[in-house]
Amino acid sequence: MGGPGDDEAIRPEIVIGFHGLFLVKPIDSDDWYMGGLNDDGPVDCWSAYDDFYEALRGL
Repeated sequence: MGGPGDDEAIRPEIVIGFHGLFLVKPIDSDDWYMGGLNDDGPVDCWSAYDDFYEALRGL
């Protein structure tokens, strides 16, 4: 699962799916990441948000 840096793996605490898009909250951070599911399973994240409200607005 990509996120904070190029090809950096993050450990998700929460993953929420919305019609092909996913919001992911890492265990060790209050940030939220948006991404899409890859064919091989992991979520490829491309946007970061400071809080859940901003992440929802980004959808």
